[in-house]
Amino acid sequence: MANVNQFSLTQAVQESFRTEEGSRFQLLLNKAIEHLHDYTREVNLTHEEWMRVLTFLYDCGKISTPERQEFILLSDVLGFSALVDMINTRGGATEGSNLGPFYLDDAPEKALGDHLADGRDGVTILAYGKVTDTLHNPLPHAIVDTWQADGSGTYPIQEQEQGQDKYDLRGKFTTNDKGEYYYTTVLPKPYTVPYDGPVGELLRAGNRHAWRAAHLHYIIRAQGMSAITTEVFFENTEYIDNDAVFGVRKSLIARLEPVKASDQIDFDLKVKPDAKFRFDFVLAPQG
Repeated sequence: MANVNQFSLTQAVQESFRTEEGSRFQLLLNKAIEHLHDYTREVNLTHEEWMRVLTFLYDCGKISTPERQEFILLSDVLGFSALVDMINTRGGATEGSNLGPFYLDDAPEKALGDHLADGRDGVTILAYGKVTDTLHNPLPHAIVDTWQADGSGTYPIQEQEQGQDKYDLRGKFTTNDKGEYYYTTVLPKPYTVPYDGPVGELLRAGNRHAWRAAHLHYIIRAQGMSAITTEVFFENTEYIDNDAVFGVRKSLIARLEPVKASDQIDFDLKVKPDAKFRFDFVLAPQG
């Protein structure tokens, strides 16, 4: 160990960990050390740059809370989240997309046909569709967990100090015997990712915009199936081609259509919608 140099150090660090030979953990750890050391040597990282990175990571941790995950945001803007989603999308299943920093796992259960945006201004939209497996069989009792920004591009969780309920504009729906889900809400607007922390500083330093295309977040779960985390976007809207976190996929873009007086809507809804879109989610079997 006393004779270690900048090239032999990598192997020395790897061998210092007594991981199980051939394990997944050993592979992940060794590759992380290898690539981190290779990067450091390639760019000839200075002490000042090294300390700036550590300070940046410290600042990310300092601003993070259970309701604002700055490290998830960092992963998003670096395309890391998108890459993980792409790699892990199962064949035939709906493509994955960003979880984002504002997910809460204890959203309230809602009944089909409920309205998520009581008292909020904006265009009322009907979101509906089916949850199926990859053979197009409907999945009854699937959970459609959704959350979103409002008609001004703000998540209620960001405005708790102004009296907003953090559980507004989010809910968990259970599909019916046909695998259907349906509910109404307000059309979300584009918004900037949180720009007041270290990730915002990174974006400004890189001359990048922070705007996200308008979208709805979803996590879809069903017994015996692999869950998906994804987003639904709307065609011909702003930032659809340059979303700040690289979340848009062609297959995740829905067509928003106006609801005409002559339209037959077969769902029992609490609120009459101004527009509607259909999006069907497909889950792959576990394993």
